Amino acid sequence: MHLYESVLAAVALLGTGTHAQATLPVPKSCTGVSAFRFQSTVSSGWSAMKIVGGLKQVRTIVWDPLGHMLVAQATRGISVHTFGADGCINSTNLMIQGAALNHGLDLSPDGKKLYASSETTLFSWDYDAATMKISNQKTVVAGMSRGIHSTRTVMVVKQNPNLVLLQVGSNANLDMASLQPSTGRAIIKIFDVSKAPANGYNYNTDGEVFGYGLRNEIGFIQDPNGIVWGVENSGDDFARTENGQRKDIHINNPAEKLNNLGDPLKTRNAWYGYPTCFTVWDASSFSASSGLKTGSHFVLSPNATFNDSTCNSKAIAPRLSFQAHSAPIWNTFDKDAKNMYVAFHGSWNRQPATGFKVVQIPFTQLPDGSYDPVAPADSMTGYKDIFGAPNAGSCTANGLTQSNCFRLTAASWDPAGRGLFVGSDNSAEGEIYLLTPK
Repeated sequence: MHLYESVLAAVALLGTGTHAQATLPVPKSCTGVSAFRFQSTVSSGWSAMKIVGGLKQVRTIVWDPLGHMLVAQATRGISVHTFGADGCINSTNLMIQGAALNHGLDLSPDGKKLYASSETTLFSWDYDAATMKISNQKTVVAGMSRGIHSTRTVMVVKQNPNLVLLQVGSNANLDMASLQPSTGRAIIKIFDVSKAPANGYNYNTDGEVFGYGLRNEIGFIQDPNGIVWGVENSGDDFARTENGQRKDIHINNPAEKLNNLGDPLKTRNAWYGYPTCFTVWDASSFSASSGLKTGSHFVLSPNATFNDSTCNSKAIAPRLSFQAHSAPIWNTFDKDAKNMYVAFHGSWNRQPATGFKVVQIPFTQLPDGSYDPVAPADSMTGYKDIFGAPNAGSCTANGLTQSNCFRLTAASWDPAGRGLFVGSDNSAEGEIYLLTPK
């Protein structure tokens, strides 16, 4: 308890994990940066510009103490970008060349330790923000399972930078074995890097379980109090069998989720429902007698011993739900945590398609000091669109990164005060956009 109290003030100063920076202007355009690769639309309260292109599969953006932007480019490596006084990028360097690095990226609060992940292994380096150089590569965690979800999200705990959260998704649409945390799938684990063995931890057998039953919690971030908020990609192509009748529900169910994952210093072994419990988006897909509503848990085949009520009493419910198949990839808070922003990568198995946008979720600070979405848990209108494809219903998704629209990722609030940076990992061109509130 004393450790928690002593660092809480520092966490509040850190806000959402960015560092205090000199402000930079919002450029109208940047020399040498091509036009948006794909058509876009932006809400009336925002402006949007392309800050850089010519990258490869942008997945994650973090900031060092000097305001340099570090970018995880899947199958290429980690690049570092500096900004000039005009707010445009004035230098780019591929700091780490690594085809296996594909998503996970974070810096310690002091900016001196860098973490990045491949599908199977989490690495660390010493990082110098002044020279933008790395050294002393180490394996921190190895042995993560391969599967249909190959990305690994990593987050350094701000209250205690020796602790690192590391996520692995399921290895199938319905990965029934992942109900056991020992499989090391559909889970977030916590590792103390100060005690890591010379060859690194084994993911499945070492560390502690932060939360499990998380099909693919591909983005998570701490609020100013240190509570972790994550976005979860749920299942595909589901039908529900109720009273012997099978009904296709996959167009609008199950919902994607915003989860309050708790305090990483205290929370352990929390279960969020997968692979047996899922979340309702559109309650009209279910019988009226079920009593289900948006945000409720349901099972695919309820019976006398395991049914919707079982899930709603045992699994932790999401704090908010999103349209099915939106595919939330990354989330971030603005400077004062008055809003959360979520990048929706976009659907592949829904007609018409959905997602391909960035949404804003209003947050509030409750009387006890905690942060929480403004909307109730059963709301279908708890977020609003601020940027996206002009006709998302016609967007295609041929594989994870191929589309006739951008595939949005890498939401990150700018410490220099310009707004929200968002990436696209479309294989045609990796891009980063700057969205600025007017």
